[in-house]
Amino acid sequence: MNSVCIVGRLTKDVQERRTQNGTPVVSFTLAVDRRKKEDGADFIPCIAWDKSAETIARYVHKGDMFGVTGYIQTDRKSTRLNSS
Repeated sequence: MNSVCIVGRLTKDVQERRTQNGTPVVSFTLAVDRRKKEDGADFIPCIAWDKSAETIARYVHKGDMFGVTGYIQTDRKSTRLNSS
């Protein structure tokens, strides 16, 4: 089972884009603190589609605490969290 839930702060404002067939999509990065503050944070790239993308673009802004649930998808270049 591939399921993940993370909470962090948005590193910058998101911009809604549309695919060629009109599907809304946003990509954003969450800064997730490690257990000890002095250990820093992990920066998790995320993608949201459809209604979730529209809602995130409208209501979530840089610095906001934000939680996502979804699944992890990896490729040769990066690891991404796709929110649901």
